[in-house]
Amino acid sequence: MDTPAVPDLDHLRRAYAVTSKATQATPLLESTALAKLTGAARVFVKPESLQWAGSFKIRGAYWRLKQLSPAEAARGVVAYSSGNFAQGLAAAGEALGIPVTIVMPIDAPAAKREATAGYGARVVLTHHGDRAREEVASERARQIAAEENLTLLHPFDDPEIVAGQAGAGLEALDQLAAKQAKADLLFCPVGGGGLIGGVSLAFHYISPQTRIIAVEPEGFNGMGSSLARGAIETMPLGGKSISDGLMARAPGKAPFAAMTLAGAQGLAVDDASVRRAMKFAFEKMKLVLEPSGAASLAGLMSGSIDVAGRTVLVIASGGNVALADFERHVADA
Repeated sequence: MDTPAVPDLDHLRRAYAVTSKATQATPLLESTALAKLTGAARVFVKPESLQWAGSFKIRGAYWRLKQLSPAEAARGVVAYSSGNFAQGLAAAGEALGIPVTIVMPIDAPAAKREATAGYGARVVLTHHGDRAREEVASERARQIAAEENLTLLHPFDDPEIVAGQAGAGLEALDQLAAKQAKADLLFCPVGGGGLIGGVSLAFHYISPQTRIIAVEPEGFNGMGSSLARGAIETMPLGGKSISDGLMARAPGKAPFAAMTLAGAQGLAVDDASVRRAMKFAFEKMKLVLEPSGAASLAGLMSGSIDVAGRTVLVIASGGNVALADFERHVADA
């Protein structure tokens, strides 16, 4: 396997200098309720659910679009996504005046599909049958790129996407310092790994003592399995999860390289744990999180990792969930 280049700290800071002007700084919330529940000394939650377009994705998408040549930007881009990258890329494209086409699986949440179109993107739906949905969607995206001469973007397996997503980590580090705190452990959700790839690099360079926990749904824990094995592993077909944004069967090469360097470890959570985390976030922190965004919180609340007496940071990655779905998940918790 060819090892992609891993962005250095200067690269991450250059990306953040650009993206911070096009995004908003999401808060760093301290939760005494979480500390009491888990036995941690302090627990901080960074709700990227409050970011533009409802998730962290606009950070990496905006930076990646800024790397296009004028000719590429004029023609436009195409990517595949089940929802949050779609919305982030569409919002970034709208802000920069770059045409965006998104290929989405037919079973992607309707709310995410409608929001993507609301940012002016063209949405193309794919039917995947018994095949992995990301494989079918990516094939269609490649076909459109070739037919229409569009730049094909990957939602997470791109060093520039990783560099852009690192802004969430750099921002959190500054916020922790302002609160005179250092994170002993960091819980972050993982789909393909773009977010945790960037965040883990930021902490690796600036706070190397922080232990990084990559939280994934059971059956889609390709990153954790790959880290344990030391090589990328693809999970078998057939799994299901309410965390639709984390259903990648294998991590990207670029995020995997970043997380290997940072020494991260994996943790898998079940749907019941995610539902409980969504309910806790709503009742105790007044946060609305989608299942994918609550997975990291579920990892902390599961008790699988001993956090007694430690300072913990949780990245809650997104809040793009329809009201009816949110009510159903919380009612089932």
